[in-house]
Amino acid sequence: MLRGALLTPALAAVVLLPGLWLLPQTLPKGLQIQLSGACLLVLMLGWPLTVLVLSVVAALVWLLGQADALMGLSQWLWVGLAPATLALGIGAALRRWLPANMFVYTLGRAFMGTAAAVFLSGVLMEFLHRLVGAPAIEQALVGRWLMAWGDAFITGMFAAIFAAFAPQWLATWSDQRYLQPR
Repeated sequence: MLRGALLTPALAAVVLLPGLWLLPQTLPKGLQIQLSGACLLVLMLGWPLTVLVLSVVAALVWLLGQADALMGLSQWLWVGLAPATLALGIGAALRRWLPANMFVYTLGRAFMGTAAAVFLSGVLMEFLHRLVGAPAIEQALVGRWLMAWGDAFITGMFAAIFAAFAPQWLATWSDQRYLQPR
């Protein structure tokens, strides 16, 4: 059962993320890009719990929105699971090869890691859509690049705030690891 410090961020994600994920359904048709929130959830909850929370978010988006189940599953995969999994891999690489300090965590893992994970997820989605014959959307990669930085800014900002004021909300944060005296 989910208790303690992770309950608050998990419930906040279930309340706030469906609104962000439903937003593209209300906008004009075209390139459907949106904020993911998945990378921030990986930092806050860890990967396994993030996948569970994103599944609940995707189910709520499907129930509350106008898209069919296939579109909801696609959104869960490309907006949720893919960036979360890439963020997990990027975080593991940074922990292995870079020194343990607060700036590597906030700027590397939270900010740059999120930008890379969200953009790579979008590139992979565009590549697979074109591979199966879907029509190409003009400037799709530019749009995905720009939205990745929006997600990165929000994730980096919240990770820095939580590391300073509510480190118990970051499952991937450790005072012993990142604030050790040199």
